[in-house]
Amino acid sequence: MAWDLIFWVVCFFINIALLASSFFQLLSLSDLEADHLNPFEASTRINSIVLPEFLLQGFLCISFLLTWHWFMFLFTLPIAAYHLMLYLNRKHLLDVTEIFRDLNTEKKYRFIKLAVYLLLFTVVLFRGGSLDKFSKF
Repeated sequence: MAWDLIFWVVCFFINIALLASSFFQLLSLSDLEADHLNPFEASTRINSIVLPEFLLQGFLCISFLLTWHWFMFLFTLPIAAYHLMLYLNRKHLLDVTEIFRDLNTEKKYRFIKLAVYLLLFTVVLFRGGSLDKFSKF
């Protein structure tokens, strides 16, 4: 029982880190659009946190699989698979010269990730609060 609590607390903090990372990326893109940042600064800021975000998301997905939390694993699997696809195709980093052309697409992608992370945060908050009674069938 204590390990379940520790696991959910770790998941809670990982979700907060993922939310903060996604929000920071979205904020950097918005600052670039409003011309508060130049393209080099924006892409450097975003590219510096993309790989840690991918690793945290992958760790979260694998930890749900290893702890037999099937619902949470299946919930996090699509975004982890998408991150893996981006990484393997080498499209996970923003290019300084192409950032203005891809700005709207990147903002939509970050908004969708933020919505998924918010939903994941809500589910982890409520599933962890009830100590996950229904996911171990």
